[in-house]
Amino acid sequence: MEFKKQNTITAILCMVYLLLLTGIILFKLPFYSPELSDGIRVINLIPLQGSFDENGVLIWREIMNNILIFVPSGIYICMLKNEWSIARKLIPVIALTFTFEILQFIFALGRSDITDILGNTLGGIIGIGLYSLSFTILKSRTLKIVTIVAAAVTVCVVLRFVYLFYLSHFVM
Repeated sequence: MEFKKQNTITAILCMVYLLLLTGIILFKLPFYSPELSDGIRVINLIPLQGSFDENGVLIWREIMNNILIFVPSGIYICMLKNEWSIARKLIPVIALTFTFEILQFIFALGRSDITDILGNTLGGIIGIGLYSLSFTILKSRTLKIVTIVAAAVTVCVVLRFVYLFYLSHFVM
């Protein structure tokens, strides 16, 4: 009974994460404005192309954000399907990444970029690694502790998201 309740909470948290991820990636929320979506379809297949400023310095912020935003995908896959092998856990992360890039291209909502795919996949791998490390340390308590941490982080992220949305749409 306890495991089923834990799994339900994890599934709800995962859905909230996926909704936030969709809002951020596809609709550029909480900062969306019509100027962000220029309607141009671009596919970049050269890693790191377009990731440099006018002085030729690599802009790490966007790459790091792409990595960080996908860390929870690896963690949630592990929480929901811990019995799967690492390779099998990576498949949904890669599929999610490709889905977002394809949707961005189809609806001209951003640039489809191999750098994003690599960064997002790396984020999922890091998430899988963090969960595996947690499991090594915490053993049978891992799911419960990670669920509590995920719930706390989700509440903080949702509140921050709502706050930024409010600022960008009603204050500025």
